[in-house]
Amino acid sequence: MHGGAVTGTGVPVADGADVVASFRTHLVAERGLSEHTARAYCSDVEHVIAFARRRGSSWAEVDLAALRSWLGSMVTAGRSRSTVARRGAAVRAFYGWAHERGMLAEDPARRLVAARGASPLPIALAVDDATRLVEQARTDAGTGDAEAVRDWLLVELLYATGVRVGELVGADVDDADRGSRTLRVLGKGAKERVVPFGVPAARALERYLSAARPALVRRGSGTPALLVGTRGGRLDQRRAREVVHRLARAAGVDDIAPHGLRHTAATHLLQGGSDLRSVQELLGHASLATTQRYTHVTPDRLRRSYELAHPRA
Repeated sequence: MHGGAVTGTGVPVADGADVVASFRTHLVAERGLSEHTARAYCSDVEHVIAFARRRGSSWAEVDLAALRSWLGSMVTAGRSRSTVARRGAAVRAFYGWAHERGMLAEDPARRLVAARGASPLPIALAVDDATRLVEQARTDAGTGDAEAVRDWLLVELLYATGVRVGELVGADVDDADRGSRTLRVLGKGAKERVVPFGVPAARALERYLSAARPALVRRGSGTPALLVGTRGGRLDQRRAREVVHRLARAAGVDDIAPHGLRHTAATHLLQGGSDLRSVQELLGHASLATTQRYTHVTPDRLRRSYELAHPRA
């Protein structure tokens, strides 16, 4: 409680820590966000609560002017536009939720506007460099080492499907259909989707399942995971990122993370003529606007498209 105060609805003001905990439960259980994302949202909410406390107010006594002052303090402190935008979005979600739950008579963040974060074009490897990366992994797998074979499959699937690294390491053996060459993954918001992969990734999968995975699983307790770590359990995201960085260095290409391979897959699909809606479905984007970031094209491709499509080209 904050000095026995009540909200405009007549409801006693909940302690800041308690209300943030309830908000976190809502994000995970009702909105289907990951624990990592929910933790980030709550950290941003805790930041504005601390700001209000320094001004002698509870979280429920914050008004639009205070929220604008809070955003302004971050700009003055030199925070990046993306940080300010992210915190503004988290606080809008929090106060909107509190208002809907009847904790507040009004939503003070309803008219809060924060500058949008910069949206730079995603970094993507050229086709030749992406090929060098996966070929480096295939060459390493030629030693027969179980982890090297797994790493080959890892980069083949990341590049072939464009899935997020968390989605890939979360997949089980039964999620990979060798007959149809598809992989079932669970994306953001607990939304399931099925993505295709090509012949090179299928070859890596066959090699991995026939010998490498059984050798890795014997070290652990029989995990259902598709990608298995050194100790026989599910491969973790951090290790997967290390693998991609290491292979990029070995291949002599620009340093890239798993998410960069996702960007690379999307860019190459669009450059190859795939339509935007199909790429959106493949990537699991909720908004087409997110996928549109990948539509940067070369002048030559733009010229070819223009000459093919325009009646007066």
